[in-house]
Amino acid sequence: MEEKKVIYYTDELNEEFSTAKIEPRVIDENYKYIHKNPIWNITSYIVQNFLSMPIKVLYAKIKFRIKYIGKEKLKQYKNEGYFIYGNHTQPFADTFIPSIANYPKRNYFIVNPENISMKYLKTIVEMLGAIPIPSNKKAMKNFLEAIEKRVQSKYSITIYPEAHIWPYYTKIRPFKTVSFKYPIQLSKPSFCMTNTYQKYGENKIKIVTYIDGPFFPNKELTIKEQQQDLRDQIYNMMVERSKNSNIEYIKYIKKEN
Repeated sequence: MEEKKVIYYTDELNEEFSTAKIEPRVIDENYKYIHKNPIWNITSYIVQNFLSMPIKVLYAKIKFRIKYIGKEKLKQYKNEGYFIYGNHTQPFADTFIPSIANYPKRNYFIVNPENISMKYLKTIVEMLGAIPIPSNKKAMKNFLEAIEKRVQSKYSITIYPEAHIWPYYTKIRPFKTVSFKYPIQLSKPSFCMTNTYQKYGENKIKIVTYIDGPFFPNKELTIKEQQQDLRDQIYNMMVERSKNSNIEYIKYIKKEN
């Protein structure tokens, strides 16, 4: 492991520490969330679940020695669509850690527009399951229809409610309730995956991912209260699991005002 890096921050909700600087494309009402071309869809399936999977598994095993705890919880819902919430601590590995855990179920991701704005890679990223957040209200209808279609097709959708990447961060940042409306609207279960960083050998680091759930909305509450309750259930579980991290590759220090 290299010498520990230090990052100073001021805002847990809005600061971004990914090194990639990409100009985001506009996701408007003309963006095609659902492709009707059968060739595109077949190619997407092959790319997502066959061609890319050996690369995902090898990368996760070789670089991070990844270990999953609780994968059996997902298997109980192999015939149903669901949502996965995770902590956002890897710019590349976060795109496939959930996909490995619930394979062979297809997994989709709600992503920022930057993720599908790379000139030569945007189509591949879309085929791998990216569902970009709309840039305007006119595109929202298509966005929501895509989420519903994927979940009703018995696929999973991964969401990173922290929204911004903090590489190797070992705690859980506070996050908003907005992304928890989808399981409520569609009456689907939710799971959380908490990536922790644990040492092995002589100061080396590995990822241990804890899978918890299912979590369900409390239908006795109002919609807003359900969102808050579901968010709190998942947040509290992730905070508890994050305590299993026992090594810091990057140290984050909050600046004093």
